[in-house]
Amino acid sequence: MPAPLTVAAVEALRAQTPGTQHITHFNHAGSSLPSTATLEAIREHLWREATQGPMEAGVTARQQTEQARTLAARLLNAQPSEIAVTTGNSSAWGGAFAALGAWRPGDRILVARHEWGGNLATMRLTAQRAGASIETIPSDDSGAVDPQALEAMLDERVRLIALTWMPANGGLINPAADIGQIARRHGIAYFIDGAQSVGQLPVDVQQIGCDVLTTVGRKALRGPRGTGLLYVRQDFLPQLTPAFVDTHSAPLDASGEPILRADAARLEPSELAPALRCGLANALQEALDIGLDHIRARIDTIAQTLRAELAQIDGVTVLDQGRERSGLVAFNLAGHEPAAVQRALAAQGISIGSNGVAYTPLDMTARGLDTIARASVSYLTTEAEIDRLLEHLRALRR
Repeated sequence: MPAPLTVAAVEALRAQTPGTQHITHFNHAGSSLPSTATLEAIREHLWREATQGPMEAGVTARQQTEQARTLAARLLNAQPSEIAVTTGNSSAWGGAFAALGAWRPGDRILVARHEWGGNLATMRLTAQRAGASIETIPSDDSGAVDPQALEAMLDERVRLIALTWMPANGGLINPAADIGQIARRHGIAYFIDGAQSVGQLPVDVQQIGCDVLTTVGRKALRGPRGTGLLYVRQDFLPQLTPAFVDTHSAPLDASGEPILRADAARLEPSELAPALRCGLANALQEALDIGLDHIRARIDTIAQTLRAELAQIDGVTVLDQGRERSGLVAFNLAGHEPAAVQRALAAQGISIGSNGVAYTPLDMTARGLDTIARASVSYLTTEAEIDRLLEHLRALRR
């Protein structure tokens, strides 16, 4: 059983993370800081490619690269056959959505107000061509998606419920399992965008009840950019026919006919860099070794501290909604555009995010927000780093 994250344990993890020695990082929701071991796993495979030849090195490292699938299955409480390793969250989500096949006039897609802009763009293009509709599920008084309101919207034309579990523009955590119970009861496909969730929260796809869940390696998992994961429930897989295939996802049989794979790898690209898969496998193992319960507890404590301290600064408005909150902390500083705050902090070696309407258009528009500043924490974040961020924000305010 992993041990809780004590101050000493966090310092040991920071010592194994070179980025913590060079930057005060509050943009873990954009991309977190990889460990030395993750970087070394990537480097070792690149060296194999240079000395053995890239194709030969891929054969040598096949067991290591396949470990990413096995470890992801452990992390999500899934079977390895239900996991595809992808190039990122958007490619995974978009590939699964495209695999749903043709849409008909009158088909309905229901989304929470917090849906990621890229997913909305994909759905809107499809809906416009087919005559389908996209409708927003009301939120409750906390700002989270309202399961009761969802149930009242359902009829036989609803073909998909899509949920961004943790939105990019703040700390809200949507009730994914409550939505899953409704989707399963009515037999409606249920997609979760877990880009911000996996690696930050314990995730059990069996308990959640989703058909599809996607995530990315570079955020809370601290893996390399250019990696992602796609979970597809085994019983749902026959409903997905990829928009395109290759000899990995649908090898030809003796008569030259393509045979779709019987596992989630039917939605997996063949051209995913093995070096990045090695790095992803190491990052997944590190998350499992630390323990997701301990990661969640540490992040929650740090984020609550940051929110409370930000609220004490004159001119700062904390914008997070939800009864349960994540490590993403949204705020605005009166008299300063978020992008300008981001630039000013970057000049001092402090990184934060700055999000516009395009990231979460339905929610930003509903709340009358044009842009927000976002400080996102990790289990690596220390109180000294919080103090440094607050000091520079106070200086900006003055």
